[in-house]
Amino acid sequence: MQRREFSLSAATVAAATWGGAAALSTTAHAQGKAPQEGSDYIVLDKPAPVEATSGKIEVVEFFWYSCPHCNHFEPQLEAWVKKAPKDVSLRRVPVSFRPDFEPQQRLYFVLESLGKLDELHKKVFNAIHVEKQNLTTAEQVTAWVEKQGISKGKFTELYNSFPVVTKARKATQLQEFYKVDGVPALGVAGRYFTSGSVAQTMERALVVTDYLIELTRKTLLAAGKGSPAK
Repeated sequence: MQRREFSLSAATVAAATWGGAAALSTTAHAQGKAPQEGSDYIVLDKPAPVEATSGKIEVVEFFWYSCPHCNHFEPQLEAWVKKAPKDVSLRRVPVSFRPDFEPQQRLYFVLESLGKLDELHKKVFNAIHVEKQNLTTAEQVTAWVEKQGISKGKFTELYNSFPVVTKARKATQLQEFYKVDGVPALGVAGRYFTSGSVAQTMERALVVTDYLIELTRKTLLAAGKGSPAK
């Protein structure tokens, strides 16, 4: 979902973007060519900061809970993660293209702080895209979280805490490092960027990500910074 599309209806955007992407995928990538810089991925002008420990290859998923494409991509990403090599570290980063994105940004980081992501991450997507709940303000987010059995006082305290506000700010800074212009999107090792708009589909973007992981692994080995066994 591109920045310019956020003013359109989710249904219209989903139909137009995924339909067009599918059509492109049958032509541009039908022959299974090796990923190419510029047409399948972008090399960052300046490396972005990473949080992965030494020897780990960080993959960043940029997402927005209210994005229909991110909701669609979530099961694909989960399946990919289950098969990912041991030296790969996934980091989810909620974006903020506008100030009204921040409540959902902070929601993610509060759930992370509470150790509730495994339990509630998919439920946020479901609440928005299946139950059609509006979770765009701090009040709406807080009310929803309270229904999930989390203390309103505890949530509010963390929501306004320095660590969560800082994480939200750093998330926005990271999206700028990667020059994210739409979601879902993927960053690899602080060096590479791909997305459905770059690689034509998110399925292809995951294939490109696998290629970039291997490219990064070879670079680490050549530099004497070998990663753990796959």
